[in-house]
Amino acid sequence: MDITLVNLILASVVVVLGIWAYARKKAAAALLVGMAFGLFAIAHLLTLLGLAGTLNTLLIVIRTLGYLAAMVAVYRIGTRN
Repeated sequence: MDITLVNLILASVVVVLGIWAYARKKAAAALLVGMAFGLFAIAHLLTLLGLAGTLNTLLIVIRTLGYLAAMVAVYRIGTRN
């Protein structure tokens, strides 16, 4: 099994868990984490489809947005009272 496929599966699980946690607790941080991993899953899927070479700049943007969403989520958790 290719590592990119494993990453896609795991990122997809985190997306589902983020949506589930948001639905239960209405915690925006959970939704942000789910969004971040959704972006990572898109990047993994594009790589698996063989588009990484032609969409390199787009993949950098997608992953950067994913990391930014994850950072905002962690910041929100850290500054919550």
